[in-house]
Amino acid sequence: ARAAAPLAALSQVLRLERSRRTGILFPLQKLERYLAPGTDTARFHLFQPELAAMQRAEIFFRSDQGHPIDYVSSAVRMDHAPPLALPEVCFIGRSNVGKSSLIRALFSLAPEVEVRVSKTPGHTKKMNFFKVGRYFTLVDMPGYGYRAPQDFVEMVEAYLQERRNLKRTFLLVDGVVGLQKTDHVAVEMLEEFGIPYVMVLTKIDRVSRGALLKNVLGIQEFVKENTQGCFPQLFLVSSVEFSGVHLLRCFVAHITGNLPAVEAT
Repeated sequence: ARAAAPLAALSQVLRLERSRRTGILFPLQKLERYLAPGTDTARFHLFQPELAAMQRAEIFFRSDQGHPIDYVSSAVRMDHAPPLALPEVCFIGRSNVGKSSLIRALFSLAPEVEVRVSKTPGHTKKMNFFKVGRYFTLVDMPGYGYRAPQDFVEMVEAYLQERRNLKRTFLLVDGVVGLQKTDHVAVEMLEEFGIPYVMVLTKIDRVSRGALLKNVLGIQEFVKENTQGCFPQLFLVSSVEFSGVHLLRCFVAHITGNLPAVEAT
């Protein structure tokens, strides 16, 4: 098994000096300092759990004998999907947005879990199901856009419309380039089906602070004006530096009903 990466565990992050720690645990908050005075920052703080909640959430992502985290199966059609036993979350996004890398980062405390990360965009052609103990299932969906499988739309639409235990869809957007045409198509599909979703900006380690802030404000504005089903707070992540990964774990545990005590703020 691979060794868990540095900063994969909250205890490692808490040893860092304060500014770096904030940047990893709450990347949006770190960005907030550079906003013009008077900017409305309510959307930066909608989900801001205490450290204790983040520690509890981490337990779900740490495998042990009594709590296995396993790849369950892959499916290209809904009748191949595993039964609806647990609350479920799914991750969708453009090919090459860093979806598998993010899922691997979320599961980094369970290094035996095999999440294939491809060098070629459009490699995930199936829905891949991962079972997190008795608590929830996480689904890695095929990427859309470049080299997406022909039956992608049918597969994803059927999944989104039929999967009754789906609690939240995570729509991944490349933090370097911001919302693209194909992302708008995905947003329209989620809105049309009335599916609650969250936008996650990936690869934030690859973009300058100014460009990232511009993307964040632009997307927040887009969400406010054009969406009904999108959670108003963006989640910012770097699978390389682990920024935002601990917060995202906490949010997943929360929306799957496994952290009942977490208040939204």
